[in-house]
Amino acid sequence: MDSIPALLSDPAAWAALITLIVMEVVLGIDNLIFISILSNKLPEHQRSKARRIGISLALIMRLGLLSTLAFIVTLTQPVLSLPWQGPLNAHGEPSFELQFSWRDLILIAGGLFLVWKATTEIHEKTAPGDGHGVLDTTGPVARNFASAIVQILLLDLVFSVDSILTAVGMTEHLPIMVTAVVVAVTVMLFAADPLANFINNNPTVVMLALGFLLMIGAVLIADGFGVHVPKGYIYAAMAFSGLVEALNMAARRASNRRAGSGGSDTPH
Repeated sequence: MDSIPALLSDPAAWAALITLIVMEVVLGIDNLIFISILSNKLPEHQRSKARRIGISLALIMRLGLLSTLAFIVTLTQPVLSLPWQGPLNAHGEPSFELQFSWRDLILIAGGLFLVWKATTEIHEKTAPGDGHGVLDTTGPVARNFASAIVQILLLDLVFSVDSILTAVGMTEHLPIMVTAVVVAVTVMLFAADPLANFINNNPTVVMLALGFLLMIGAVLIADGFGVHVPKGYIYAAMAFSGLVEALNMAARRASNRRAGSGGSDTPH
């Protein structure tokens, strides 16, 4: 058991904690985007409740996984090997095998689910709705509250495994991991409603968020197959896309203000 007083007096422990909190918050963005999009399909009076339950389940799942660190570490051990029909070695056998751990299989399954879900949402939101070519920003209401929670729970599992394995790789002190997870999930809890409302009120942001989910799903699948895409590249691309969309929104607001002024600044 780590000595908490000793950790509190250790600058390296504080540095690890801050770094891990930032990492956990960044990793939580993916989870939060999915929860926001899915909860926005529910009746308005159920949305905040679904977000709170979804994020609370994420916290419970992460803390539960932290309590079984010995088991979590074994998730990275290969459990399935598939021969790759590439160049043969001197014995006439494939030169290497594709090996999958439980972590890889979970990431592949979660990535496929994200790609399917994002593609379905994009189809629903771009399908003709009212016959006037207006983008459908709401989509059909989720079948019921329970189905939304189940879908959130499935993705919570995928993101929780990735989050905890990241934490294990950054520090060996359990109190630091627990503190970082609690702080990160608390940030998610406070950010959930504002982010969900912002996404719901801006149709182009909805499509951008769904595009993010497609990219995240593809990255999870690639990671499961052993192709590791640096997370920094992913979040840099997301930040750049968000900046471009923010500029587009500012330009649209300026255009609307000019139109609302009756063209007073238009030369005669």
